[in-house]
Amino acid sequence: MIEIKTNRRVELIDITERVREIVERSDVEDGIVVIYTRHTTTAVIINENERGLMEDVIVTLERLIPTQAGYIHDRIDDNADSHLRSILLGNSVVIPITNGKLDLGTWQRIIFVELDGPRNRRVVVKVVPC
Repeated sequence: MIEIKTNRRVELIDITERVREIVERSDVEDGIVVIYTRHTTTAVIINENERGLMEDVIVTLERLIPTQAGYIHDRIDDNADSHLRSILLGNSVVIPITNGKLDLGTWQRIIFVELDGPRNRRVVVKVVPC
């Protein structure tokens, strides 16, 4: 389990090193790791952690799913855009483990996406031997 304290309403946080530590402590040589968020207004993605790209992701999400666009769910707690963005991005990723290491591409990073912060969040990390 990884605990994350977010600071902004929409924020992208690189959790690669924290996942890497969990995988290395597991002593699993070959398998998979599942990274899963149980929150309905967060997501987990894999991509490059480059500042401009991270800003582009936030801007693109706002263009695709604008805040306060008259969503019916906003009558309950004013965060329908966060739920819809989460659906678009997804709540989990699976990464192969090869020779005890995350089998990520050169620029690939594991990114936690906060869509309704700031909050305290938990991300489930399960290492499965194969």
